[in-house]
Amino acid sequence: MKARNKILILFLILTLSVTIFTGCEDETVKNQESGEKLKTTEEDKDITHKDDIILATTTSTENSGLLDFILPSFTEETGIEIKVVPVGTGKALQMGREGEADVLLVHAKSSEEEFVEKGHGTERLDVMYNDFVIIGPKDDPAQLSEKAGGNVTNALKVLMESQNKFVSRGDDSGTHKKEKKLWEEAGMEPKGDWYVSAGKGMGDVIQMANELLAYTMSDRATYLSMKDKIELEIVVEGDPKLFNQYGVIPVNPDKTDKINHEGAKAFVDWILSENTQKLIGEFGKEKFGQPLFIPNAK
Repeated sequence: MKARNKILILFLILTLSVTIFTGCEDETVKNQESGEKLKTTEEDKDITHKDDIILATTTSTENSGLLDFILPSFTEETGIEIKVVPVGTGKALQMGREGEADVLLVHAKSSEEEFVEKGHGTERLDVMYNDFVIIGPKDDPAQLSEKAGGNVTNALKVLMESQNKFVSRGDDSGTHKKEKKLWEEAGMEPKGDWYVSAGKGMGDVIQMANELLAYTMSDRATYLSMKDKIELEIVVEGDPKLFNQYGVIPVNPDKTDKINHEGAKAFVDWILSENTQKLIGEFGKEKFGQPLFIPNAK
């Protein structure tokens, strides 16, 4: 009887050992498989990151809705995802200088050309244009519409004399650069309580001007996209000095090995292509009765 009990106990010990060993082996295999899957996932993430591009662009292209309208087509055609960073043109150019973006879509041509001349970008190409407008309260307290006659220099002189409140972007954006240039050409330096430097994007500045019953300068696209939500109206438009050209620039890949130059080139080719230029020209027609941007790639 004792011998049989000993045999039974030995059998149970052997069975338990085999079970534990098999379980550990299975767990090791699972862990290895899990590790391989995790490793693959991380590699996949890295590959995906390399296939993405960072587009530093203006708040006007973002606020107007243009990018939401056209960018899905790019991803569909190329498989490349785009991370959009909407900032002022000055900040976008700075991102390019520091290698923090792959491609730029901005609107301050002289600054863009300087950016390329200094080796920060490989080339600069025209994409589209619209124009700037001066907007203000419906009752136009400074009488810009009547006194300026569509001449932006006259409009600025009237604003300076009347000191009706004017909200400036104040953020080194393309719009701000243009505004400063217009004041300079008019031989005036705006300052005082009537001149408010906001340091904000176009949409926020329009909202601020609306709340303050003030004037401001906006690109036409952003104004039209917000027109139904504000009380401001266009009071000065049509001056050739208000022309607003947009350009695209691939960032120089020599800055850092993180620059996705191939992706940037694919974006440039795409946005200058006949199909995309046509798409840009269609944006806004249905809602506003006019395109918000005029394509002019060469």
